[in-house]
Parts: sequence; C-alpha cells; structure tokens
Amino acid sequence: QVRLVESGGGSVQAGGSLRLTCEAFGYAYSSFNRSCLTWFRQAPGKEREEVATINNDGATNYADFVDDRFTISRDNAKRSLFLQMNVMKPEDTAMYYCAAQPGLVGSMCLGNQKVFTFWGQGTRVTVSS
Repeated sequence: QVRLVESGGGSVQAGGSLRLTCEAFGYAYSSFNRSCLTWFRQAPGKEREEVATINNDGATNYADFVDDRFTISRDNAKRSLFLQMNVMKPEDTAMYYCAAQPGLVGSMCLGNQKVFTFWGQGTRVTVSS
C-alpha cells in the first residue's frame, strides 16, 4: 500500500525559507522513478492549485506565482520529493500536498490534479508578515 508523507512545514516570517519533503512508502523503485510528482497547495477558502511538477526525466514546471522562488527536486533512490521555498510571502500560507502518479512520464506529466492516484495528508505552511 503506497503512502506519501509530507514533512517540513511550519511557521516562517516573510522572506524566509522552508524545505518540504515528501517520502513515499510501499512504492517500488521501478514505479517511483517513472512517476510524475507534483506539489499542490490549498490556502484557506481557496481551491487547491499546482505549485510545481517534476517528471521522470527531471524536467520541471512551476506555477507563475512561484516566480523563481521555489525549487522542486526528487531523489528516486530515497523515494523522496522535495520543495525548497525561498523568499516566502504571506500569500504562500497554505496546506501543501505532494502527489504521485505512476507511469505518467515525459511530457504527459502535467499538474492536473485529477490524474493523480496517490496523495499525502499535507503539511501546513504559515508565512507571517
């Protein structure tokens, strides 16, 4: 049974940094390294939105609001996904979720949340001004 577990959330002041980690349990290496991986977030009262996506080849895509502040990366050997967030803003306050979809490779790996099978429970991020 696949489980995704996020960690690294917390409270930070504007301009600060956080590094989120998503660990996958029960996920075979052969499947994980061919999975599309995405970070989503949901702010209070708003819909969940894509933050960043990384495909099996390491190609990345970011939402416009990231504006070169965040970096998504993966470590297949450790079945892990990361999100380094710098120069954070109060509007980055949200619950952050990781999601994984096996077999969605290359250019098919997009941040469409409807296609993702596996989701974490989320980690809360609060940015104060």
